[in-house]
Amino acid sequence: MLTMYGIKNCDTIRKARKYLEAHGVAYQFHDYRAEGVDAALVQKFIAALGWEVLLNTRGTTWRKLSDEQRNAVNNADSALALMVEQPATIKRPLLCGADGSMLLGFSESTYTPFIQEKP
Repeated sequence: MLTMYGIKNCDTIRKARKYLEAHGVAYQFHDYRAEGVDAALVQKFIAALGWEVLLNTRGTTWRKLSDEQRNAVNNADSALALMVEQPATIKRPLLCGADGSMLLGFSESTYTPFIQEKP
């Protein structure tokens, strides 16, 4: 089964969830704000995708950080610490397959082949 990670009030999450439901795809939703996120899970995401790709530097949460906080994020360890402390700085949605495959962001053109590969 697929797991989608994100924040339920995010517009892109809503689009991705609607797409999966319209295509009859079973998935679990993990809300970072409601359920939190631990360092081991974020480390798994970083190992697969890279911290630079995973870190959402375009969102409101990032923009609200002080210059000092933003400048302190300069490697995987500092990004990991920030993402655990402020899960809204993780790009979303992140769709994970039971086989460990991951897809970051949403577009129908990438979701269609990704979900067709899953049992």
